[in-house]
Amino acid sequence: MKTRTAILTKPYGPLEVGEMEVPDPKVDQVVVKLSATGVCLSQIHQIELTPADKCPNLLGHEGVGVVTKIGKGITHLKEGDAAIVTWVPRAGYPGRQFIDNVSLGMTYKGKATFGPVCTFAEDTIAHEQLVVPIKSEDAFPEASIVGCAVLTGAGAVLHTAKVRPEDSVAVIGAGGVGLSAIKMASLLQAYPVIAIDIVDEKLAYAKEWGATHTINSKKEDPIKRVWEIVPKGLDYVFDAVGTRATHEVMIPMTRSGGPGANNVGGMAVLIGWPQKEMTLNAEHFVYHQRQYRGSHGSSLPDRDFPMYLRLSREGKFPLKKLVSRSYTLDQAQQSIDDLKNGKIQGRAILKFR
Repeated sequence: MKTRTAILTKPYGPLEVGEMEVPDPKVDQVVVKLSATGVCLSQIHQIELTPADKCPNLLGHEGVGVVTKIGKGITHLKEGDAAIVTWVPRAGYPGRQFIDNVSLGMTYKGKATFGPVCTFAEDTIAHEQLVVPIKSEDAFPEASIVGCAVLTGAGAVLHTAKVRPEDSVAVIGAGGVGLSAIKMASLLQAYPVIAIDIVDEKLAYAKEWGATHTINSKKEDPIKRVWEIVPKGLDYVFDAVGTRATHEVMIPMTRSGGPGANNVGGMAVLIGWPQKEMTLNAEHFVYHQRQYRGSHGSSLPDRDFPMYLRLSREGKFPLKKLVSRSYTLDQAQQSIDDLKNGKIQGRAILKFR
């Protein structure tokens, strides 16, 4: 079967739109006709970091559509089911090795493609662990972002940090992932919920999503301003951007613990793209028992996707509001450029039909 895709054919792009060959599914694979995919900051990193020997490289890791074919070993899906394609194993399959080593079998212009998942295409094939059934009423285009932005941002707050009512929270980066974290912190009755970004329009949008305070870190020192808002320091701060500067600024924002028993300091949680190096002051950990950890949302899609979609139906986590712009497949490169240049509030999607 042939399908249209936006694919990376050389390092740094631009993306090429053309026909890709999708094989029949293996015993543990599923073919999905997609109606939409989210556009993630990870795609920018992918385009900038993928070497020539890993091209053509598949893009996209959050999509929604309808199952059209299933492998003989599939039991949790049937043809005609609505589903979300994600990059997180639905049933908690252990380890990143699973994700990195999946071979999809799709080809582009006669060449084997590289990548564990693909949603920048009208049809895709995926390992059964990356396809989650949903109700047909929930298969609207904006539901695609549950497959990454929501599970990562909201999941980090809910599952990794386990934020409680009245905990103080800051989120660096008011994009799709950051807004998902802000919304979950708000739903959990955290206070204050501080949004930190460099674009005033994004900060205004963050207030609509539950931020109680905002900081433009281009205009004022974010560490100093945080301590003015929360004199004891933050219980939790989340980096939803993924630069060395944002990695390093988190720990100085958190509250101090101390040397005594059960006197643990605040927690910094990295949920954005991880850089290879950063510099931290070890005194924060030894003298103040502050904590630093990473998270991809700690989510189980089988468990969490129905919850997020229910919250959307109830108006508590309005996915259609989180998506501010949509593009066609032919506009995939434009969507990447707009995201890179800070022109997108919330999340953008590509719509195929």
